[in-house]
Amino acid sequence: MPHPTPLPTQPGQESVWAYPRPPRLERTPRRLQVWLGGELIADTARSTQQAFRVLETSHPPGYYLPPDAFLPGVISRAGGSSMCEFKGAASYWTLSAAGQVAERAAWSYERPTSAFAGMAGYVALYAGRVDECQVAGEVVTPQPGEFYGGWITADIVGPFKGVPGSVGW
Repeated sequence: MPHPTPLPTQPGQESVWAYPRPPRLERTPRRLQVWLGGELIADTARSTQQAFRVLETSHPPGYYLPPDAFLPGVISRAGGSSMCEFKGAASYWTLSAAGQVAERAAWSYERPTSAFAGMAGYVALYAGRVDECQVAGEVVTPQPGEFYGGWITADIVGPFKGVPGSVGW
């Protein structure tokens, strides 16, 4: 499938088609929050560090939260790993809260490549595997598809990789 036509942006919006490849890592001061089992399990307002977002062509931003944004005991190591050609080897994590378990709902790069060294140990989540994720108070929409972990908000436009037929984008 050929690359799609980027949707037009409105003032204050970004197009994912203007994001770079290879991806770019940048800090974000925006408040990120995650709920599981009806409990607020992660909140960057609790952290002394800012979160990161990873911007890559055709993808909504992937958000990486500092470990101290999470409540103690909600994260446990899960089996398996994967490899990103840009970031390196990913480890997976299971999230648990209020009797609810989200297997392999999060991942991190413990020893990322030099371009992503700043986010070592920070944790990203699949928004569709928890109750809710928010960016600056806005509930996010999970990136389509089972593999991708981007968070869609009103200030970005696509189309987004992950929809049927987007494998070759």
